[in-house]
Amino acid sequence: MTTALITGATAGIGAAFARRLAADGHHLVLVARDTGRLRAQATELHDRHGIEAEVLTADLSTDAGIEAVEARLGDRVSPVDLLVNNAGFGNKGRYLDVPMADELTMLKVHCEAVLRLTSAAVAGMRERGRGGVVNVASVAAFLPRGTYGASKAWVVQFTQGVAKDLSGTGVRLMALCPGFVRTEFHERAGMGTGDIPDWMWLDADKLVAAALADLARGRSVSIPDPRYKALMGLVKLTPRGLLGGVTSKTGRKYGPR
Repeated sequence: MTTALITGATAGIGAAFARRLAADGHHLVLVARDTGRLRAQATELHDRHGIEAEVLTADLSTDAGIEAVEARLGDRVSPVDLLVNNAGFGNKGRYLDVPMADELTMLKVHCEAVLRLTSAAVAGMRERGRGGVVNVASVAAFLPRGTYGASKAWVVQFTQGVAKDLSGTGVRLMALCPGFVRTEFHERAGMGTGDIPDWMWLDADKLVAAALADLARGRSVSIPDPRYKALMGLVKLTPRGLLGGVTSKTGRKYGPR
């Protein structure tokens, strides 16, 4: 049996990964900030699927939190075979409306933590000749839309580059780029969702199933839904100047309130 470590494991996409991987028989290391929710989740998954679920409380916006997860990923006695870097958040407000401290925290979680945890995980994976990393990005990575989109674009570029560098080692890396998913994400950020059309919403469990299938196929980028694949295809054909205006208006309509 293999072990998967999931950051941001207690809600949304992270919780969906935990449910699916536990159902498939993987042991888990669940990482989040809320110890109570982590313990309840670990107990439920253990009781339902008979797997072992470790709890690791860590705040990835701090060096201490990142270091704690790095240490677990570096454990050669109980190695991690699959890392899911899912922890992340959104800030309410347009550029200059968001405090600089919040912008820097986003970069810490979305970029620095992903860099450091991926590096800690793949070092051992390369030695063993097997393993995988899923870095959760967003379709916002392909749109000119503020710090969130820029940080997710970094995740995509970083993941693709590392995947190429590690080609042939048995280690697979993939950037997962979902659209709107029904999770706690928008509520936590204080973002209104009433204007978002029903057809744009994705189910977290179906998204994870598609993502794991894409990882098994060896894809380095996964946009796990035909609707968003079509939208991103149109994005590639749209001039960047026009695209910036469209995404700005769309962001104000569907984004933070």
